[in-house]
Amino acid sequence: MAEASVPHIADSHEKIRVVGARENNLKNIDVEIPKRRLTVFTGVSGSGKSSLVFGTIANESQRLINETYPTFVQQFMGQLNRPEVDALENVSPAIIVDQERMGANSRSTVGTATDAQAMLRILFSRIGQPHVGSPQAFSFNIPSVSGAGAVTMEKGGKPVKERRSFEITGGMCPRCEGLGEASDIDLAELFDDSKSLSEGALTIPGYNVDGWMVRGFTESGFFDPDKPIRDYTAQEREDFLYKEPTKVKIQNINMTYEGLIPKLTKSVLQKDRDALQPHIRAFVDRAIKFTACPDCGGSRLNEGARSSKIKGVNIADAAAMQISDLAAWLDTIDDPSVAPLMAGLRQTIASFVDIGLGYLSLDRSSGTLSGGEAQRTKMIRHLGSALTDITYVFDEPTAGLHPHDIQRMNNLLRLLRDKGNTVLVVEHKPEVIEIADHIVDLGPGAGRHGGEIQYTGDVDGLRTSGTITGRHLGDRAQLKPSTRSAKGALEIRGATQHNLKNVDVDVPLGILTVVTGVAGSGKSSLIHGNVPQFDEVVVVDQAPIKGSRRSSPATYTGILDTVRAAFAKANGVKPGLFSANSEGACVACKGLGVIITTLGFTQTVETLCETCDGSGFSDEVLEYTLDGKNIAEVLAMSAAEAADFFTKGPAHTTLTRMIDVGLGYITLGQALNTLSGGERQRLKLAISMAKKGATYVLDEPTTGLHLADVDNMLGMLDRLVEAGNSVIVIEHHQAVMAHADWIIDLGPGAGHDGGTIVFEGTPVELVASGKGLTAQHLREYVGA
Repeated sequence: MAEASVPHIADSHEKIRVVGARENNLKNIDVEIPKRRLTVFTGVSGSGKSSLVFGTIANESQRLINETYPTFVQQFMGQLNRPEVDALENVSPAIIVDQERMGANSRSTVGTATDAQAMLRILFSRIGQPHVGSPQAFSFNIPSVSGAGAVTMEKGGKPVKERRSFEITGGMCPRCEGLGEASDIDLAELFDDSKSLSEGALTIPGYNVDGWMVRGFTESGFFDPDKPIRDYTAQEREDFLYKEPTKVKIQNINMTYEGLIPKLTKSVLQKDRDALQPHIRAFVDRAIKFTACPDCGGSRLNEGARSSKIKGVNIADAAAMQISDLAAWLDTIDDPSVAPLMAGLRQTIASFVDIGLGYLSLDRSSGTLSGGEAQRTKMIRHLGSALTDITYVFDEPTAGLHPHDIQRMNNLLRLLRDKGNTVLVVEHKPEVIEIADHIVDLGPGAGRHGGEIQYTGDVDGLRTSGTITGRHLGDRAQLKPSTRSAKGALEIRGATQHNLKNVDVDVPLGILTVVTGVAGSGKSSLIHGNVPQFDEVVVVDQAPIKGSRRSSPATYTGILDTVRAAFAKANGVKPGLFSANSEGACVACKGLGVIITTLGFTQTVETLCETCDGSGFSDEVLEYTLDGKNIAEVLAMSAAEAADFFTKGPAHTTLTRMIDVGLGYITLGQALNTLSGGERQRLKLAISMAKKGATYVLDEPTTGLHLADVDNMLGMLDRLVEAGNSVIVIEHHQAVMAHADWIIDLGPGAGHDGGTIVFEGTPVELVASGKGLTAQHLREYVGA
């Protein structure tokens, strides 16, 4: 029988067809996207790329997959709403790799998040010597527990008592409970012992005298709430600070009383510091000193787990190795009894190196990873997958990458495509756009001025298309002919955080300083680990701002308070009327603007509230106006329109800053949870720009910015400096480097190959020196 001819995947002309997409700001667009190709979606910030790729294509793919599960399973899964689209054809299963930070859980590490730690545990449980137990004996999340007791069972219709015992051997360090840190609490920061509890002795955020947190102490009956804490007897002090959970009755309500220290430990200390609200984090930094656990040395593991070794290395040592070094150590293990396990572990570790994360270690807390590192870590499990005809969706995979590392990312995107997958990438970087098989350019503007297809085709066609992206694709910055002079310096001496090698450096003040280097070279460790200790430092990092559908740019920036006050003054009523979360809310939808109907295991349905037409406000409130506009019409304005409406005052100042950071298209009432990661970071920057004479630390402010928007960002940085501030930017974008007054380049490599100062000087001097990877890429960019 003759063999049937199988067409090569490159010959396939199947396309994903999108018809009538209207999600968010998309304007009823139709587009065809070739399958088994690498397609880049680009356009100015806010033009609708994410709405098309994530909100429409990826969302519908995942929703359809979820519907294939039994209804019993569906009820435990996240419910996805049907996107606003007329038709979506030829969609394959989608795997989304976004920039969302990995769970900020103090027990989550790079190893646990990628299953590499699980494979290591099995390895040590099988061939580690001495043998200490099953894989859970090497887990820092499982404590060792034993017990015994009598159990009554029925046998032959008669109750029979039997003595049973059990024992679980876990790897958790008993002192630090698997956290790797011991805490020393400064009691003076918790309370003023010269006062009584009734007088407000507790100085912990949220512990108000009339609140339940304090009433649990004052009405417990264990001590006199009117007695100063310094006058407590030894027993009263013990009960106040350390008493074990005890049942008490307060105002006829059964409650559990617990000493202040264990209560605080559970509510604050056992949570990841980076996940805490800023004011709670400031309190923790002030009141609690964290040190490596003296029993386990910060490894989180007990003595038993650390005693078992393979070739002289225990599991804590292996997890602490730089991953590139761990790969070399794994290659020395050739025991045939664990050969299948070693093949999987070696492949996972090799994927870390291939993707440019070889400088990490498996014991690195996942909450400390940057957005770009988190995204690449999520890619690990997909690199060696045998699946084909999958749609991979990436959100700016080059975020946080030095130009030297972008080529490696491009190779990985091509690799996924060449295996027969459809790769969809939302990206602005020219280096990624230039390797695309197909390009979809959205615009022409942002927000309500975007949402339209401007161009589809190849790169050569984009260059001559006349779109904003096409015109800026070949942009090259010019080196500054002259630079500003520094007005002092922040002296950093002997910096040793993470991979820094006793670094001494002077960070200039009064100018624009750019700190750069390959991913993992030590930039963030140097700046975030040392600069915030100086006075008047404002840090705008990549930590996400939390927001629900009830919060908006207006509420987050405080603009709404000013707007409500202006409406109240103009109409002689209370400000509370002009809040959709308070007195002014529509009675039907409770201020949401939509009616939410839950249909069990199927998707939740949202319908526009007919009572308020989606405004979220009651009819009474909408009758009040300010200069001819009601509150709903004001919240529907973009930041740029609102700046023209509010021509003075604090609202105008904040709106101007939003425009400066490239957020002029965002509407004031837009739900905060609909903003991208880059938009949220720039929103934080906008409200942090109020100080004068301060030192601003910005962590990759060009994240999510289109080529055309970078110039606006550079203008904003110049205005900050000219206003008398110092600006320190951690950045890889060559246009920002070329615009700097001073460059500090770290490297020469990542991990233990980095951590030193490669260059300090002006951009012109850096290009002339040709010293290091940054100099080479900046020279190519500016055409020197």
